[in-house]
Amino acid sequence: MKITAQMVKELREKTGSGMMDCKKALAEADGDMEQAIVILREKGMAKTAKKADRIAAEGVVASYIHMGGRIGAMVEINCETDFVAQTDKFQRFAKDVAMHIAAANPKYLNEDEVPEAEVAKEREILKVQALNEGKPEKIVEKMVDGRMKKFYKEICLLDQPYIKDPDMTIGDLVKEMIMDIGENVKIRRFARFEMGEGLEKKQENFAEEVAKQMGE
Repeated sequence: MKITAQMVKELREKTGSGMMDCKKALAEADGDMEQAIVILREKGMAKTAKKADRIAAEGVVASYIHMGGRIGAMVEINCETDFVAQTDKFQRFAKDVAMHIAAANPKYLNEDEVPEAEVAKEREILKVQALNEGKPEKIVEKMVDGRMKKFYKEICLLDQPYIKDPDMTIGDLVKEMIMDIGENVKIRRFARFEMGEGLEKKQENFAEEVAKQMGE
């Protein structure tokens, strides 16, 4: 089957993959668009690790404002090309991450960003807790290591269970996006704002409200 420029263009718009990759996938799939998408995804899984080292200098700054303007979040997510950054798929992905940040309230992007003093303090607290539970000292360190993973899941964005699908983390979501679009993707930075934060007033659980709104 002859592979036309229109077919290549359509596949590229659907997947965000490069022109030559799309042309080769269509040729391999004998013009079957859905099969070509599958081929690109399979190849993308094998290339994901290599893409993680490539420079991602394009992207978007996405925001999410909770109904009523009580809570909001902004996030910068980078990719390799402006073409991909402007696709609906990438825009939706960035919006979902901003929404997750508003709901889950992470403090840091990843474990490397957590200050050593905070890590040491948490480990000491967990160690004392384990000893107070009567656990043998020889297994306390292993217990602390396990509980530190839970600590990171609570405060590190990439380790947090994705609020729309708790079976995957935000880090998993990023890897999935890399496979889908065929480019390196990195969450660079984020900020979260809550009305009245730091002021002395009655505190409401806005994060819980955001989580509920996501089901709408």
